[in-house]
Amino acid sequence: MKTYAYIRVSCKSKQDFNNQKFGILNYADKKKLVIDKWIQESISGTKKVKDRELGSLIETVKENDLILIAELSRIGRSLFDIMSTLNVLMEKGVRVHTIKEGYELVDDISSKVLAFAFSLSAEIERDLISSRTKEALAKRKAEGKPLGRPKGYKLEKVKLTEHETQIKELLSYGVSYRSIARMFECHHNTVAYYVKSRKLRE
Repeated sequence: MKTYAYIRVSCKSKQDFNNQKFGILNYADKKKLVIDKWIQESISGTKKVKDRELGSLIETVKENDLILIAELSRIGRSLFDIMSTLNVLMEKGVRVHTIKEGYELVDDISSKVLAFAFSLSAEIERDLISSRTKEALAKRKAEGKPLGRPKGYKLEKVKLTEHETQIKELLSYGVSYRSIARMFECHHNTVAYYVKSRKLRE
């Protein structure tokens, strides 16, 4: 039996990579697990699994092997990708542990139902956030309000700066910090700090 740790970032974000690695290492330490191999890649979750390092990992793993991932969304961005990938792994008898959600998925019906429910809710949430953002931006445009950063705006070294307009709109719709964090792939505390420091919420 081997234990693999899989990390995926959608862009070359050192912070996101370190956050995932720290979470996996902390989990492995608590469970007294020894990680035999790390697999990491910087690629969008919309890419087909077979074209990613994850595809090679799926071909490599054997029955009773364990894959550790930060969260299910690291597998893919669509319900179909996540479910089909989990199905293949479960049929091979490979276990999957997700750190953020605390799931321990194996080849049983409860694991499959749980994985399906999470994936479906995550996809619906992303679609709703995307729809609200588009509606909000369309409204601003119709009202003649400028979109994006004003001329002369100095780019701050903050991950969320370029998304400030969207964040304001999402907050106005009552979207939670956790949901915004998932959308921009960062920690919800990062969102909370940014909103407070920029005074985006009165």
